[in-house]
Amino acid sequence: MKLVDMVESQIIASVKNEEDLQAALTSNANIVFLLTGNLMTITDYIHQLRAADKHVFLHLDFIDGLSNSKNALNYVAEFWNPTGIITTKSHIVKMAKEVGLNTIQRIFLLDWAAINKGIEMVKSCKPDAVEIMPGIIPKVIDQLSRELDYPIIAGGLINDISEVHAALEAGALAVSSGKPHMWNFDL
Repeated sequence: MKLVDMVESQIIASVKNEEDLQAALTSNANIVFLLTGNLMTITDYIHQLRAADKHVFLHLDFIDGLSNSKNALNYVAEFWNPTGIITTKSHIVKMAKEVGLNTIQRIFLLDWAAINKGIEMVKSCKPDAVEIMPGIIPKVIDQLSRELDYPIIAGGLINDISEVHAALEAGALAVSSGKPHMWNFDL
């Protein structure tokens, strides 16, 4: 299933610690970015989120004990079977696609050089979506949504509903947030 077809709520719960998992389970967000866990806990987290009808994307760069190898991705796909993965590494995106996982390439927009490098990386690895950080730059969201033929997810430094609306109006498909109070916005 394509990411654009998964989005019911345009707020994505970005779970950064175990304490926020419960809030994500009961939130309006139907997509969860899991940025916490380790080899011992991740199976349980995924099962809980799936039982709550959530699409689960694992941020591989944050799962403690997991390597960035082809074998690790095979294990993730076969035994954990998340909806997909998130990573800043384009070679991981390519490997994850090979094992049948949906992919989100996260890029950090520090300056124009980083924006241009991000565009180049996305075009080379062809993820299913792109998460840009910080997500409070509507001008850049607009530019990227015109230059890239991939759904844009805005994340980072977004604190209120007006910033969510600005990102969506600029062309973002959705907004990821690590703030549990935002996960129940009705969007």
